[in-house]
Amino acid sequence: MSKSKIVQTRTILLVKLVKVLQMRSFLIFLIIAIAVATVESNSEVDALHSWRSKLTDPNNVLQSWDPTLENPCTWLHITCNSINSVTRVDLGNAGLEGPLVSELGILANLQYLQVQRNKIGGKIPRALGNLTKLVSLGLDQNRLSGSIPETVGNLRLLRFLNVSDNHLAGTVHHTNKAGFATTTIIQDAKA
Repeated sequence: MSKSKIVQTRTILLVKLVKVLQMRSFLIFLIIAIAVATVESNSEVDALHSWRSKLTDPNNVLQSWDPTLENPCTWLHITCNSINSVTRVDLGNAGLEGPLVSELGILANLQYLQVQRNKIGGKIPRALGNLTKLVSLGLDQNRLSGSIPETVGNLRLLRFLNVSDNHLAGTVHHTNKAGFATTTIIQDAKA
């Protein structure tokens, strides 16, 4: 075989090897991207399931909250947007007992959190201040105690906050930056 043929053959083999390595790198990248997307899409499921595991549910209103599902959009009392991200949690007057959990703070697209008229106790987690898209927060008529975290002031889109009929102390420091929207804050007079 001539020297030029050997060089040509080696060049062809080298090009094929580079293509194989590029394909392999692409497949590794794709696998990693799918894994990351899966973790991100399950973080809301994990957060809500973590909360569910700490709640007493005598009326079985959370029976559809199946942690093996890819997203919680088929669960009762949950509403999602077009990208299957939680926008509403409606659990008012559900007979639930237990705490709010800081994991709720990762529900990045949550706009409405309504848990009024339950037996939700403990402190309001500081992590609720991460819910920067929150428009309405109904925590009234529960057993919450302690002070209202200053992180509630981070909720610039908040228009309605009701924390009355709990055992909370302190004041709500909130400045609404949502244009013409008004914020209604209902708090116990003794606080």
